[in-house]
Amino acid sequence: MERLVIKGGSRLNGAVDINGAKNAAVAILPAAVMASEGKCIIDNIPDIEDVHCLERIIEDLGAEIKVNSNTIEIDSRSLVKTEACTEDVRKMRASYYLIGALLARFKQAKVELPGGCPIGVRPIDQHIKGFEALGAKVVIEHGAAVVKADRLIGANIFFDVVSVGATINVMLAAAMAEGLTTLENVAKEPHVVDVANFLNTMGADIKGAGTDVIKIRGVESLKGCNYSVIPDQIEAGTFMIAAAACGGEVTLNNVIPKHLESISAKLLEAGVEVEEGDDSITVKSSGNLKGVNVKTTPYPGFPTDVQQPMSAMLCVASGRSIITESIWESRYKHLDELKKMGASVKVEGRIAIIEGVEKLTGAVVKATDLRAGAAMVVAGLMADGETEIYNIEHIDRGYPHIENKFKALGAEIYRKVD
Repeated sequence: MERLVIKGGSRLNGAVDINGAKNAAVAILPAAVMASEGKCIIDNIPDIEDVHCLERIIEDLGAEIKVNSNTIEIDSRSLVKTEACTEDVRKMRASYYLIGALLARFKQAKVELPGGCPIGVRPIDQHIKGFEALGAKVVIEHGAAVVKADRLIGANIFFDVVSVGATINVMLAAAMAEGLTTLENVAKEPHVVDVANFLNTMGADIKGAGTDVIKIRGVESLKGCNYSVIPDQIEAGTFMIAAAACGGEVTLNNVIPKHLESISAKLLEAGVEVEEGDDSITVKSSGNLKGVNVKTTPYPGFPTDVQQPMSAMLCVASGRSIITESIWESRYKHLDELKKMGASVKVEGRIAIIEGVEKLTGAVVKATDLRAGAAMVVAGLMADGETEIYNIEHIDRGYPHIENKFKALGAEIYRKVD
């Protein structure tokens, strides 16, 4: 069993390179199977377990994959299999993007319904609504989504809720539907835009990604391309928060500052200095923080994926902080772990009330999900004494070599194997 061991209290100083975006990569890789001509060469891919899982799934479908450092080459010209029903598919949430991708190219797909982090109910009803509007028939059988269409025909689709997954999945299917598809009330997250840009580079005709309305004029086929994934907004936010919590000066390279504006604003409000460069951000902190109120909302609001690391930081901010989690109903499980470290937290439904304490103390804790794991790392880095974090396979799903990156900034952290 692997765990992270952290001796807290070190200030963080130096520079860190941010990886490619997990949430973009896990949608772009399935989208690559839509290319019936040429190869997709995708750069800036993060070295994380979710990516390795997708590589195995796509190879099982019949594509050829070559990996060279952070570049993946996918040749799906000979791919004919339309069923994805392996253990890898079942354990990873983003495997559902294969439904839209296979439906677009082959007009059929059978994909087992996935798991992922236990942070709340995540139905795929909006995905199904979109596929059916395009002319597909969808049946859930024996834990798998079976989707078939004689033809996919463009339609006007209004999503009942703003959903990143549904926006991307229906966009994939519509990219090769006949005629014009209009998607309304869509997600505007940077990785939605990145997937649209990737599809356009393959020959799709998609306009409006990043706004409330996306218009897709279907094309008959897509071809391979060269593409580079955007920087990871969530990894960047986590390192910004860690620097703020521990004190010191940290420069994040390979970021898009605009994607981080909501996080920067809250750190400024908490008394932290944030300086933006063209593709970098520098965080300067004395470690003396003020409490702030945070409400998670879809982009460009404060990201739900950064809420957990932020709540860890706020445990030592002076005064009271109130967090409202408007996206997921079960995203406070990490707070019970923070209480073991001395945090003063009370949860009332979707609201968490945090009374800042002078310091956290090291303890044995666990990562209850991916971003909760990042929160425990932030807590361990700023705590007094030693912290051991178990269940770190969650962390490895989204943060490449997290201990090495923090060690390079001056943290005392290492991975221990029993």
